[in-house]
Amino acid sequence: MVIPTTYEESHISEPRINDRIRVSEVRLVGPNGEQVGIVRVEDALRLAQEADLDLVEVAPDARPPVCKLMDYGKYKYEADMKAREARRNQANTVLKEIRFRLKIDPHDYGTKKGHVERFLKAGDKVKVMIMFRGREQSRPEMGVRLLQRLADDVSDLGTIESMPRQDGRNMIMVLGPTKKKADVKNEQRRRAREAEAEAAKASEQSPAEQAPAEQAPAPVEQAPAPVEQAPAPVEQAPAEQAPAPAEQAPAEQTQATAPASAQASAAAQPAKVPSPKPTPASGRPAAGSAPKPSPRPRAPKS
Repeated sequence: MVIPTTYEESHISEPRINDRIRVSEVRLVGPNGEQVGIVRVEDALRLAQEADLDLVEVAPDARPPVCKLMDYGKYKYEADMKAREARRNQANTVLKEIRFRLKIDPHDYGTKKGHVERFLKAGDKVKVMIMFRGREQSRPEMGVRLLQRLADDVSDLGTIESMPRQDGRNMIMVLGPTKKKADVKNEQRRRAREAEAEAAKASEQSPAEQAPAEQAPAPVEQAPAPVEQAPAPVEQAPAEQAPAPAEQAPAEQTQATAPASAQASAAAQPAKVPSPKPTPASGRPAAGSAPKPSPRPRAPKS
């Protein structure tokens, strides 16, 4: 039994780098794209270490293989970003479908036409179908006229990709958008970026506009302060000095104009002698009381 001495290498998605390169000679390309030539793999690895770069095999099927000096981590990052951007720009066109009746009301026709315009603006294809009922199947030309009318109404947004054709009891026409879906997405992103930039600019300008508005009223609030203090002496002058003579004048007049009869009656009444107040327990006469008369001396008994 013969055992094979060669084995087929499994497919590797990532390129071989540095010590994984198993050939004796390589065609070396510098980091800036300059051609170095065919060198031994040991020399190529030494040059890569001196430049603090990686030796990456970019064309393994060439003879000898082509290797390049580069930063492999940066190379992988850029490749991932390109793949992500490609997936982001990839647009899957969707086939939308909308149905009409042969005897459609004008208002319903306008509504369905608006849906078709919205689909075409989004970059999608539209499959328009007319359903025939009963004896309507004998008048296919009416369906063709209706589809042609719809195509004319949306001619600025889409074109006819498939002409009207009879399919059993239905008639079908396909409309395609004039703009690709990828272009529509890019335009939407651009508008979103512009809107964000305008919003950021407006937010930056708003504090600058509010600052003067807040500082301006400060002098207006301080100005009325002297106006409030000025009336103070005017209020105090009449309150303290002016009413004083007015209050004393009636008192003097009332005393001067007292009736004479009241004075005569007061003179006719006898003067009342105040009764003595009781002496307090301390033995001292109360304040304001008249002194007691001294007792009369008694005659001695014979």
